Amino acid sequence: MYSRSSEPVRFERDCEAVLVPQGEGVTLPAGSVGYITQALGGSWTVFVEGNLFRIAGRDADAIGKEPPEPLALPDGADDAAVEQLVWKQLRTCFDPEIPINVVDLGLVYEAVVRPLGEGQRAVDVKMTLTAPGCGMGEILVEDVRSKLELIPTVDEADVELVFDPPWNRMMMSEAARLETGML
Repeated sequence: MYSRSSEPVRFERDCEAVLVPQGEGVTLPAGSVGYITQALGGSWTVFVEGNLFRIAGRDADAIGKEPPEPLALPDGADDAAVEQLVWKQLRTCFDPEIPINVVDLGLVYEAVVRPLGEGQRAVDVKMTLTAPGCGMGEILVEDVRSKLELIPTVDEADVELVFDPPWNRMMMSEAARLETGML
């Protein structure tokens, strides 16, 4: 939430945003003023008029920020190299309310790289949510999908939301439990 260390921001243009935690898409008008409360994984959570909104990396310019750098793979990278980049990219996906990535939160159950032919690949992900009724669920799924599809040679990412086994705090990394006080 907003604190004295939050960075002030003014929207330079109309900007698509997602209302947190409801997950509803909205447009914040140019001239809106708020505060950046979280800047992780190439997206921003901003506090505007008593509400939290998630701003995607593609809209960085609306708040005077630079979009994330494009991903690169060495020529002839094998499936293992792509899988490493998949897990690195998954660690750039954050719940807008919790400053911990989805991997360390224990939300990603599986990520499998499979060849499609002609040097292209697909990534199949099984992930869950901290709570089944989370309004940001589809937003997180789309964030994972779109970030994985930024990886060179990844033609498609299939992200399946599953609830078996149900998530619990013991699925979090030790560092994540320590950071959230759930140790």
